[in-house]
Amino acid sequence: MRRKAAGMGGKGGREGREHVRVAVIGSGFGGLGAAVRLRREGITDFVVLERADSVGGTWRDNSYPGCACDVPSHLYSFSFAPNPDWPRTFSGQPAIREYLEHVADTFGLRRHIRLDSEVRMMRWDADELHWEIETAQGELTADVVVSATGPLSEPKLPEVPGLAGFPGKVFHSARWDHDYDLSGKRVAMIGTGASAIQIVPAIAPDVERLTLFQRTPPWVMPRTDRAISTVERWLHRQLPFTRAARRGLLWGIRELQVSAFTKRPNQLGLVEALAKANMARSIKDPELRAKLTPSYRIGCKRILLSSEYYPALARPNVDLVASGLKEIRGSVLVAADGTETEVDAIVFGTGFHVTDMPIADRVVGAEGRTLADQWKDGMQSLRGATAAGFPNWMTIIGPNTGLGNSSMILMIESQLNYMADYLRQLGMLGGKVALAARPSAVNKWNRQVQARMERTVWNTGGCTSWYLDANGRNTTVWPGTTGEFRRETRSVDLAEYEVVRTRDRERVPAVAVATAATAATAAGPKPRRSRGSAAGTAATPPAAVPPEPRAADDGGAGLAAGGAGVAEGAA
Repeated sequence: MRRKAAGMGGKGGREGREHVRVAVIGSGFGGLGAAVRLRREGITDFVVLERADSVGGTWRDNSYPGCACDVPSHLYSFSFAPNPDWPRTFSGQPAIREYLEHVADTFGLRRHIRLDSEVRMMRWDADELHWEIETAQGELTADVVVSATGPLSEPKLPEVPGLAGFPGKVFHSARWDHDYDLSGKRVAMIGTGASAIQIVPAIAPDVERLTLFQRTPPWVMPRTDRAISTVERWLHRQLPFTRAARRGLLWGIRELQVSAFTKRPNQLGLVEALAKANMARSIKDPELRAKLTPSYRIGCKRILLSSEYYPALARPNVDLVASGLKEIRGSVLVAADGTETEVDAIVFGTGFHVTDMPIADRVVGAEGRTLADQWKDGMQSLRGATAAGFPNWMTIIGPNTGLGNSSMILMIESQLNYMADYLRQLGMLGGKVALAARPSAVNKWNRQVQARMERTVWNTGGCTSWYLDANGRNTTVWPGTTGEFRRETRSVDLAEYEVVRTRDRERVPAVAVATAATAATAAGPKPRRSRGSAAGTAATPPAAVPPEPRAADDGGAGLAAGGAGVAEGAA
C-alpha cells in the first residue's frame, strides 16, 4: 500500500506526496529485471517509471529495418525467465520486444509500471533521507532509486554544418520514421556501427541509391543465424536441461574468449585473418576491399556480426565514401575528402550518449551537485552501481559494466544481486537510514579497474571507440569475465559505505554500525561478515518472502520460470 510523505520540509518538499520504498527508472531489461527481483525479495512497494508509452527500452526504440541482436537468443534472456521458443539463434527486435512484454505480464509487473512518466529531476533530501522525484505525471518520493535507463537510450547526432538547411528527410536509426518510404530514394547512411551494418543490407534492395559514409571501417565476422527448428523448441520445452545446457555452452565459450581481449590482444591475429577471409568472399574489388580493411587490432572497437553487410556493399546501387561527413550544402552532402553526394534522405547511425549519460543531468545528490557535474572528468562508480555523494541511489549497467563479447543480461543479473543485498543491508540496519558510498572506496575500485584496462585491446588496439570518454578513458567496458563480475557484486561490503541516519544527520562508518548491531544480537544468529572487512553485520532472519512468481504456461512466448539456468549458477 502506498504511503503519503508527510511533513517534508526539505528542498521543494510538499506534504501529501506519494512515497514508495523503491523507484526504478526505465523498463528495459534492467528495469524489468529489477522489478522482478524486488518482488522475489518480498518488496512490492515500488514503481517503475517509464518515459514512453510501452515497455522495452532500447528494443522498443530501435525498430529500424533489420534490427536484431548480435548475442545468441538463449544467452540474451533472463536466467529466471528462459524462453524455449526463440524463433532464431540470433533473434530480431520484434521477438525480443515480445519477450520483454511477456516478462512484464508473466511476473505481474504491470501494476507497478507507470508509462508516460519521464523523470525530469531527482533530488536527494538530506533531512528526510529520501529522493524527491519530479516526473511528467507529477511528483513522488522514494527511499531508494534504481536507475536503469541504460547507456543506449539517448541517440547521438553529430553537429554537421548545414544540417538544419537540408530539405529532405533526416532521422536517427533509433528514431526510425516508419511513415517515410525509402523506396526509390537516394539515401545517405552516416556511420558504420552495429546499427548501420544491419540497416544497409535491409534497405539496399529498395532504394534507388545508397551512399555509406564511413569514417572508420569495422571488423565484421559472419553471423551464423538460422531458424531454430520445431524439434529443438520441443526439446527445450519438454527437457529443460537441454535449454540450460545450450545456454551454459554459449556462456562458457564466451568466458574462454575474454583473456584474449583483456590480457593477450596479440592472440587476436587469427580472428583478424578469419574476418579478412569473410570480406574477401564477397568483396572482389581490391580497391573497395582496401577501404573496408581496418588498420587497428580487431576487438578494439566492437566486433560486428553480419553475413549480409559485405554482399550489400558489392551491389551496383551502393557506394562507399571512405570519409566522414564534413558539411551539408542544400541537398548535397560533402565528405571530408571532398566527395559530394546529392541525396533525398539522411539516416544517422551515429550511436548514443554512452559516456555522458543524459540522466546524470537530472540527478542532484547530497552536496547539491548533479551527477553530471560529479562525473565531468569521467564516469566512475563503486562496483558499477553506486556513486559517491548520492546515497541510496544505484544504477544498472553503470560505468565499466559493458561487455565486448558476451550477453549484458549476465551483467544486469549480477547487479540485481548487488541491489538485492543493498536493500537487505538497509533493512537490517533498521530505521530511517541511507548508505553512502565512500569516496575512497569508489576511487580504489576505479583505480583497480583502470589499471586492468591498460593492457586490454580496447586501450591498446590503436582505435578511437565509443568505449572511451572525452578524456580518452575507458569508462564503459568491464575488463574481466562475467563470472568474476558476479563474484565482485554478490554482496555489499559495508566497509565501503557510510551509514547516514536522520536522528543526528551524521554519517557513521558502516562497519561501526555493523559492529554495534553484532554486539546487540550476540545471543542471536552469527553475523555475516562484510567482504574485505573484519566487522560483520547482524544476520537476522529475513522476513517471510512469498514464493517466486511463476510463469504462465500459455503456449505463447513459452517463458518458463523457475530454474536459474547454467549461466546463473556458473557465472
